[in-house]
Amino acid sequence: MIDFEEAERPIIQQIFGKDPAVAAEAARIIEERYHPDGIDINMGCPVRKMVSDFNGAALMREPELAGRIVRAVKNAVMVPVSVKMRLGWSDPAECLTFAPMIEEAGADLVSVHGRTKAQGYSGRADWGMIARVKARLKIPVLANGDIVSPKDAKQALEITQADGVLVGRGALGRPWALRYMKDFVTAGVLNEEPDYEEKKETTIEHFRLMEKRYGCRAATLFRKHLVWYWKGFPGASELRTRLMKISNSNDLLTAYSDWDSLDKGGVSDKMKQNS
Repeated sequence: MIDFEEAERPIIQQIFGKDPAVAAEAARIIEERYHPDGIDINMGCPVRKMVSDFNGAALMREPELAGRIVRAVKNAVMVPVSVKMRLGWSDPAECLTFAPMIEEAGADLVSVHGRTKAQGYSGRADWGMIARVKARLKIPVLANGDIVSPKDAKQALEITQADGVLVGRGALGRPWALRYMKDFVTAGVLNEEPDYEEKKETTIEHFRLMEKRYGCRAATLFRKHLVWYWKGFPGASELRTRLMKISNSNDLLTAYSDWDSLDKGGVSDKMKQNS
């Protein structure tokens, strides 16, 4: 899971854990073997399997322990150390004391998701609270949460005054999203979303790259990406049914060919027109 391609640099490797010594040793091994450009400590994941064992966002309930983890990791590596956090466990104001403690412990950067653990991914991310965190820190802050479009990225930066944005779900099935956001934020250029043909070709290229890396496992791993690529398209449920059966790149090409050969007055045309 730690291996990566050199073309992906700059790359930050993320770790999680509740034991400062173990976290420090993990970070040391990763730096020694893989030489990432930074180490990020996950103190924001809200999923049950993480917080039930006092990892991820659960650390926001123990700021002193969180601080010891940051110090231990910072002392174990030469690269910058960052922390991903949320607004809090249940109280969004918890971040206003937690983030300064993380900074004091030696973190070089903090990423803040604008929801509490209790919220999960429900409701809207509170960019205003991220702005309050930013105002209290001297280190860089990245804003995260509900940043899906170029306009979202620009508005989030304006509201939070953060040093950048962190995009997660907004890039699933949309690898071009990051470039589009950068173009709009830095140059005011608003790109149109890819049409059906361009999106199809992108999935083909994406899958071939995954085949090269993962071999026979590629199809199984890629199916979840295909779901995201075609989410929300008229008639996409039928296309996804075909795509979920692929085992290799030839199957992918056949699925698209069969779909494209459908009645041009049917859902296929509607799908292309709406792309």
